[in-house]
Amino acid sequence: MEDLLEIAGKKISNRLFIGTGKFASYALMKRALEEANAEVATVALRRADAGSKTENIMDYVPKTCQIMINTSGARNAEEAVRIARLAKAAGAGNWIKIEVIRDNKYLLPDNLETLKAVEILAKEGFVVFPYMSPDLSIGRRMAEAGAGAVMPLGSPIGSNRGVKTRELIEIMINEIKLPVIVDAGLGKPSEACECMELGCAAVLVNTAIAVSEDPVKMAQAFSASVYAGRLAYLSGIPVTGKIASASSPLTGFLRENK
Repeated sequence: MEDLLEIAGKKISNRLFIGTGKFASYALMKRALEEANAEVATVALRRADAGSKTENIMDYVPKTCQIMINTSGARNAEEAVRIARLAKAAGAGNWIKIEVIRDNKYLLPDNLETLKAVEILAKEGFVVFPYMSPDLSIGRRMAEAGAGAVMPLGSPIGSNRGVKTRELIEIMINEIKLPVIVDAGLGKPSEACECMELGCAAVLVNTAIAVSEDPVKMAQAFSASVYAGRLAYLSGIPVTGKIASASSPLTGFLRENK
């Protein structure tokens, strides 16, 4: 039976979502998305100008990819809502990653303003994906407000520090009845695998792929690691133990001299 992630009626087989920023060129970005078989790509509205006389990033996103516009640059709920409405009016669809950031040093999301945006946009029929600091109470309120998923950070954006919020993310996975998608901070494919082994529905990666020496190969590596982690989770990862447990019998093959 095929293992699919379903959100708002869309079925997704590849649980690696890829961000489109920081690539050296749109052509390179396109190759990375294609070779990773990506099915969801995030795009900042300011780079998705269909009326632009220069290169338009939307022309380089494979048609097989679901576009998720992100509200990058929004400092409060009002600005995030405005960006989402502009994106929809411009024909970019109704999948929106809500990103509200007022902290310029660590780029940590404002959970309360993000929640306000979720409440407004979900009522308007948007499929909303709030980027958030992992917090069970806020996550539950976002679920109640109609979010399509919650997207807690693994560590600060672009830091490549990995899953520093592991325990909080695991709590959210166990307690929130929505897909949990780790977004931000993953620096290595093994860290994406770790998230999937925990039971995350998907991960979103941008910087670690885009700024690597070979973004195409790195995108493939992340895609493979996400699949491996998901397969391991579905297989039932054995619990850890404090003492040794032999995989083969230690008796019955040696005979004592009598």
